[in-house]
Amino acid sequence: MALKLSILLLLLSGCTVSEKSLPYNSAPLDFGYVPTGSYDTNAYHEPGPIGLLFHLVQGFLYIVQPNAFPQDLVKRIAEQKFGEARNDYQKPENVVLTLQTIHYEIGFIVAAALGLLFFFLMPLVGLCFCMCRCCDNCGGEMHQRHKKNAECQRGCLATFLFVTAMIISLGVLCAFAANQNLTDQIRGSKKLVQSNFKDLKTLLADAPLQIDYLLNKFNITKEKALAELSNVGPLLGERVHEQLGKEVRPAFDGVLNMAGAIKETKEALENVSVSVEVLQEAMDRLHENLTDAKIQLNSTLSDPACFTNVALIPCQKIKNSLSQLRVNANFSSLPDINQHLGKINNVLKTDLSNLVQKGYAAFNHTPEMVQNQTKNIEEDVKNILDSIGVNITTFSKMIPVVHIISNLTTYLTQSEAYVREYYPVVEQYDSYRWLGSLVLCCMVSLIVVFYFLGLLFGTCGYDQHASPTTRGCISNTGGNLIMAGVGFSFIFSWVLMLIVIVTFLAGGNVEKLVCEPFQDKTLFKVLDTPYLLNSQWKNYLSGVLYQNANMNLTFEKVYSDCKDNKGIFTAFQVDNLFNLNEFLNISMYVDEISDRIEMMNINLKNIVLLDQKGRRNLEDFSATGIDTIDFDAFLAEAGKSSTKVDLLAFANELEGNADLLPRGALGNAIKGHANSIRMIHIQQVVPMEQTMKYVKARSVLNQSIKLLERTSFDIEEKVHDVISSIDAAQTLINNNASTIIKQESKKFMDTVIGYFVQYVQWVKDSIALDVAGCKPIANVVDTAVDVFLCSYIIDSVNSFWFGLGGSTIFLIPAIIFAIKLAKFYRRMETEDVYDDVETVPMKNMENGNNGYHNEYLYGIRNPIMTSAMEQW
Repeated sequence: MALKLSILLLLLSGCTVSEKSLPYNSAPLDFGYVPTGSYDTNAYHEPGPIGLLFHLVQGFLYIVQPNAFPQDLVKRIAEQKFGEARNDYQKPENVVLTLQTIHYEIGFIVAAALGLLFFFLMPLVGLCFCMCRCCDNCGGEMHQRHKKNAECQRGCLATFLFVTAMIISLGVLCAFAANQNLTDQIRGSKKLVQSNFKDLKTLLADAPLQIDYLLNKFNITKEKALAELSNVGPLLGERVHEQLGKEVRPAFDGVLNMAGAIKETKEALENVSVSVEVLQEAMDRLHENLTDAKIQLNSTLSDPACFTNVALIPCQKIKNSLSQLRVNANFSSLPDINQHLGKINNVLKTDLSNLVQKGYAAFNHTPEMVQNQTKNIEEDVKNILDSIGVNITTFSKMIPVVHIISNLTTYLTQSEAYVREYYPVVEQYDSYRWLGSLVLCCMVSLIVVFYFLGLLFGTCGYDQHASPTTRGCISNTGGNLIMAGVGFSFIFSWVLMLIVIVTFLAGGNVEKLVCEPFQDKTLFKVLDTPYLLNSQWKNYLSGVLYQNANMNLTFEKVYSDCKDNKGIFTAFQVDNLFNLNEFLNISMYVDEISDRIEMMNINLKNIVLLDQKGRRNLEDFSATGIDTIDFDAFLAEAGKSSTKVDLLAFANELEGNADLLPRGALGNAIKGHANSIRMIHIQQVVPMEQTMKYVKARSVLNQSIKLLERTSFDIEEKVHDVISSIDAAQTLINNNASTIIKQESKKFMDTVIGYFVQYVQWVKDSIALDVAGCKPIANVVDTAVDVFLCSYIIDSVNSFWFGLGGSTIFLIPAIIFAIKLAKFYRRMETEDVYDDVETVPMKNMENGNNGYHNEYLYGIRNPIMTSAMEQW
């Protein structure tokens, strides 16, 4: 019944998804924790100090039965019991099975055989012993012969008997403690039973609340999904805009970069023109001054003084060097760039950046256009999502959970009332058992009391100077008490041993065949053996619960899952019985939404990224011909020095040649020309090399030429690539925008559906782990087997027979010691008397006991004993 309840409870909340996997990017939802009740039952028993006795008994059982749990043997025996009836026990397989059983039980069989031997022999030995003593044999003769070591014998026998009686007392105490522990545990088990019933009721009471909690959390999912759907237009438009932007933005960036390149080209051409003009102006002035200096120097060298023998060679050297006195750079020979600049200015008449901004503006209207064209799909998806909630609510109403919970609660209440009604009967019968066990303990205690009293009286009343026939009344009483203990030992021991044998075989086998296998779950493996408990069912548990023996539902798995407090849905594999996917399958809603999305037709052809005017502007830029400029010529002229020769070095050489001339007007005139050349260097060459105006002009010229060279490199291909990227982006918008919008719509819907998938997965996880946790079921099993049967009953029963059996076994040596010791305490009828009484003290001591002759051997009766007997 409880299983059926859990199945129906879990069906109520078991909405699942299909195996179809979707790429969800939904934000995680917080559903909180499923409320779970607390269970009071602690299915574990701590025995306390008596646990040492339990462990000792278990160690003894291990010695008796060290073999592991015989799974195969138990299975085969069970098959014999539950399978096909077999009456022919002479078959070889049955003989082998019997031998294997004997081999496993050999320890118990040997121990039981010894017990039975004790059971049969003790009364027989007691009867024979009694008859033997009646014939004055076996210690029945009231005569004690004197021995030299008599005192040592008495002391040893008394010690041995005392130790043996102490061991017997210890066994009695163990048996009494085990007997009392069993009664205390049975009386205290009422609270444990009530706790189990309370936990089961808590399980039934919490299950509907947990299911309601799961169903109510659907509202969180629905509200989150509706919140997303209320912004479906803007969100979807933004996503489409973002996806198209991956192609459009790089195209726009390419156009903007090209617009910037056009402006940079214009600035570079203007900078080149200005720099060349500045540098050429300076070079013209320098050329003019160097030409004048050269003319004047030629005029001086035409003086007749230069043709004398002395001045001929120096003058000739000066004439030969005049060709070096000229400018080195000539910027006037560079190509004219004004025509290129004019073409660039014509290109710039069209504001390409403004055209790009217009394209951007048109593209940025994409979200609004998408939103306007997707209003219908928003309403359709909302209707589909509403249907999911309606189906969940409808499905939840299909199961009469309240009615089932009510029936099961009534059943538990009746069961609890039944237990309470018959619990006093159990306590009453336990009191009978306790009283019977107490009587058994008292039997042994009575024997021990006789032994202890006999030792006490005998030891206290013993007089070593008194003869055996003159011993005191106290000593004689002690001997009689010891012999009374011997008599009761023979009377009670066989009864005690019979009880020990029965409890030993029962308790020991239950411990080895039930309790220990239950601890390591081996017992469950036996119960889970296919076709064992029912020859028609492969799996017995699933056959009983679901009438489907092919389900892989095992006792071990159910117990382990319930031990971990997993949900009943998981523990009992209810999903194999009810396919919840048939009731709620989100994949069909996903398919319906996909169909609606496929029907969408979004038109974004009104978006124009770059019109024909912009395209012509780019083409005109590529046709300006800046790539035909001789950039190397500009760089070469910019890198040349101002003069062909260093003017300072030329002036110094000119003065050196003047010094070779004879002193006079010619030499002085040449030195004057040298000074003029130095002035040209200082006033014109040095400023051209160091003044910021000319240095900056050269630098700007170099940078501008390099910029133009980079910009013009493969300019037509670059422009073509930019136009191609714009065309590709425009084609994407015109032809593939609908595809992108559908893809983004699916992704957006996946996000919305993802919230429901999260909810469904959370429900599945909660059902598996939290809803209707079956810990109470495992606690019931643990309480019944591990706690009540094994810890309460079997441990106590085993401890009882262990203590009682040990005491009974030690009655044998106690009887032997008691019979021998009693002669030293009891008053004898005759004693040894000697004829030749020695008067020497040492001689008398050697003869022992006052030197009497052994009158009995000579037929002389002791007058004192004779007189006493006559009076008695």
